[in-house]
Amino acid sequence: MNTDHRIKILFVCMGNICRSPTAHGVFRHLVREAGLEHRIEIDSAGTHAYHLGEPPDRRSCETARERGVDIGDLRARRARSQDFLDFDYVLAMDEDNYRNLAELCPSGMEEKLKLFMDFAPELQVREVPDPYYGGARGFDLVFDLLESASRGLLAELHGRLR
Repeated sequence: MNTDHRIKILFVCMGNICRSPTAHGVFRHLVREAGLEHRIEIDSAGTHAYHLGEPPDRRSCETARERGVDIGDLRARRARSQDFLDFDYVLAMDEDNYRNLAELCPSGMEEKLKLFMDFAPELQVREVPDPYYGGARGFDLVFDLLESASRGLLAELHGRLR
């Protein structure tokens, strides 16, 4: 692998204000701790345009901040077909968003699309639940799931970065 090549990761949920920006922030935090920020590029997006340009949900920000992760700088954007050309991994939070992304995916790029929880098989959870309409406990659960999957993804990338 070319040592100048940055691995590019895109996290995607529905509105890009809860799950995907939290995944973005958690993974960014782990990448910085590993000293790999010069080798890995991270972004997040939503399959719907409900919250374009908005910061993450206040509850997501609070939960992340309580765990030492800052996501306040992130802003919602919509996923697009070009993302499959720009990113090495396009990681959906659930099956609905996976299907929406599959419709955007150009032919020949399907291997880039995955469910994010596939990087935490030990949890036997396929989807990250949407905490938007739930209470604070839902945001804690989401953070825990995303942290586990982020650790699994980083372990896989370590192999590619050698």
